[in-house]
Formats: sequence, structure tokens, C-alpha cells
Amino acid sequence: MSAVIRPATTADAEALCSIETQADALLIDSLGASDWPPAANGTERLAGTGFVLVIEEAVGSSPVGFVHVLDADGHAHLEQLSVLPAAGRRGFGRRLVSAALDEARARGYTRMTLRTYAEIPWNAPFYSSCGFLESIPETPFQRGLVDTESSLGLDRYGRRVQMTTEL
Repeated sequence: MSAVIRPATTADAEALCSIETQADALLIDSLGASDWPPAANGTERLAGTGFVLVIEEAVGSSPVGFVHVLDADGHAHLEQLSVLPAAGRRGFGRRLVSAALDEARARGYTRMTLRTYAEIPWNAPFYSSCGFLESIPETPFQRGLVDTESSLGLDRYGRRVQMTTEL
């Protein structure tokens, strides 16, 4: 596979939003979630803390996926992983997670967390295959995510879990 992973730039902002919107459509259909929150603004995502990596099928092509890792209370938190449905099932998501773990490790983080749906195959079971285990929210940021998800009604579509991996 000649795919390349690189840091996202401001030129990728529109693509990030488009990729997330298209990837979310699969989840929305699976959950029957007609009132799903819209994708994040790519420019705002890039301006936040942490880092965003994109994957291209070939050098210089348009991104087909991205991973966004936040610096949250001094901890790495995988906030979003999205791959275009047309590019799905080709290992791009797994490569992005691996690259995010490597980057977080290089930045001095000792663990990475995320929140996801427990029973959706491309959610918790996928992350489990990448080395993440269910865990309990420990930091104020992590507990705040539980409250935010509840206020958005995300928990009405299935059990939400936190997962953690040691770096």
C-alpha cells in the first residue's frame, strides 16, 4: 500500500469536515440517529490542542481519512477517527490509529483514551483489536465527556464506553 500519513494542514480543513460527514453517515444509518450532531469545523479542529494526521492513498492525493488527538489535561485523547466509506476496509483506520499512538508516544504521553460505542463493530471491537481496553473515566476532562455525550443524547443509541491503551 503506497498510502502516506502526514500532519494535517490548513489546506485540509474542508476535507476533514467532508470525511467526517461521510463517515458519520454510516454510523447515523446504523443507529437510526436522525438528529446526530454535525461534523466539526475543520479549521476549528486544526486550531485546537493536540494533533491531526491525515492519510492519503498516494503522496499529494486528497486525504481519505484522518485522526484527531487532543491534549486533554496533559493526556492524549483520540477525539475522532474518520475514513471515507469509499476507502473503508482497506486498513486506513488501523494505520491512522497506529500513527496516532506513535505520535503521542513521541510527544511524551504515556496513555491514550477515547470514547466510543461498545457494540458497533467498527467502534469498540475495532479499538480493542488496536490494543485499547475498557476503562473508567478518571480525569475531569474524561468525566466531562460523559456528561457532554449524555446532554447530546448519544447514549440513547447504545452503550458508550471509555477505552485506554498504555503507550
